[in-house]
Amino acid sequence: MTDQSHPLRAAIWMLGAVASFSAMAVAGREISVELNTFELMMYRSAIGFFIISLLVFKFGGFAQLKTDRLSMHLKRNAFHFVGQNLWFYGIVVIPFSQLVALEFTSPIWVIILAPFFLGEKMTKPRVLAAICGFIGVLVVAQPGVATLNAGHAAGVSAAVFFALNIIYTRQISRYETVLSVLFWMTLMQFTFGLILSLPGGIPVPSAEGMKWVLIVAIAGLTAHFCLTTALSLAPASIVAPMEFIRLPVITFVGMILYDEPFVWAVAIGALFILAANFINIRAEGKT
Repeated sequence: MTDQSHPLRAAIWMLGAVASFSAMAVAGREISVELNTFELMMYRSAIGFFIISLLVFKFGGFAQLKTDRLSMHLKRNAFHFVGQNLWFYGIVVIPFSQLVALEFTSPIWVIILAPFFLGEKMTKPRVLAAICGFIGVLVVAQPGVATLNAGHAAGVSAAVFFALNIIYTRQISRYETVLSVLFWMTLMQFTFGLILSLPGGIPVPSAEGMKWVLIVAIAGLTAHFCLTTALSLAPASIVAPMEFIRLPVITFVGMILYDEPFVWAVAIGALFILAANFINIRAEGKT
């Protein structure tokens, strides 16, 4: 731990991130009766684009948005857009706890995919972490015991696409400011959502529905702001495990609001996934 590390302050910001992610999950499920995932992403990105544009104007101006890496932005945002659509679909069809547990395998997919995209070596600890994470997925999904559906596939697939997004974010963050990354993200994802929503016509949410859309949009931005701030206050090896509090929190939210049952297999599988992430964090800390 360095002199610049403030784990208590980081933990407070992580609580903000957990609250934001949980609010986004609830709002995403509620708005699903009015909007499909493409339409939700279109509205969410439009609101986010407006907010980010104001921040760009205030902090540094629009000159910082000039880039010669549009193709990299495009690939990153295509992966994130697909992953986010799968995530919003998953929160509607499977319990919150299952989806979040499957989502937490994203760092494991980074381990598996990084050698192909970043040229990183597949070390023994990374192999062990990948195996442990895969066991966790099997325990959570319970193939052959529980009925698998498209929601489980969506959860795992979302984790894969989020991993690809992380890989490209690592690359582009070497050259672009945070505001530039967020600006191109909201602009491109609004465009993707608009194009995919046009064939069926673009519905206008009700006043109640717009409330949920605003929560999704604002919670998405605050979640990533809180997470980024926490990482600036303490090392990733300290901050990353804090995010796992999101699983018991979202499990409790699902039980209270939607009468979702507590399933021991999800808790046990999540422990395997948590162990896999700890193995990877320790290995990265020694490199």
